[in-house]
Amino acid sequence: MIKSLLAFLVIFKIHIVSRLFFRLENKWIGGEPDNYTTDTRIIALLNHTSLYEPLVAGYAPINLLWKIARHGVLPVAEKTMKRRVGLFFSLLVRHVVVVTRQRDHTWDEVLNRIDSKAIVIILPEGRMKRANGLDSKGRRMTVRGGIADILDVLPSGRMLIAYMGGLHHIQVPGEVLPTPFKTIKCRMEMVDISDYKAEVAAEYPELDFTGAVIADLTRRRNEYCPTE
Repeated sequence: MIKSLLAFLVIFKIHIVSRLFFRLENKWIGGEPDNYTTDTRIIALLNHTSLYEPLVAGYAPINLLWKIARHGVLPVAEKTMKRRVGLFFSLLVRHVVVVTRQRDHTWDEVLNRIDSKAIVIILPEGRMKRANGLDSKGRRMTVRGGIADILDVLPSGRMLIAYMGGLHHIQVPGEVLPTPFKTIKCRMEMVDISDYKAEVAAEYPELDFTGAVIADLTRRRNEYCPTE
């Protein structure tokens, strides 16, 4: 409970900072849900551009922040956790799991943390886009298959997809401090997980489940993510 309270204080402070120092612009795809907390099991952030993306907490209602603090599961790259910001990320949710770039025991630990109350926060691309539109090794940004593993172990619930406009105008990877008073653009969509799994299987019959999820989220990212 102490870890949950600390996580809530940290994420609530981010919520306040986001609302005080940035302009939040959001549009809903398919209509805004009546509530965010009931059966929300995944929060997926597409278009990963900055370590300052926790600022999206400014969009969230307080009850969702509390649920994240109590039951959140957050996979964080080993590379990120070794940086100075590692301590900050370790305080964001109840269960922070350090993962490598490989499908190994660290990813198994993420899946093992998904119980009946868990809410997984994931950046499906798994890498951060630099200002040139590529990752740190010059590769094109792609959705990776980890989110399909999470969907596979969840028989029901809802997934909140946040299509980010990007934060390079606020903080480019490598810069220390963000530029305040800028607009953070986002589009959001709430989807039923069981319906979503059936839809992607029907839409991409030539692909296995992981490939279908990758193809669908790539399409959605390209179609719905606003520009900075």
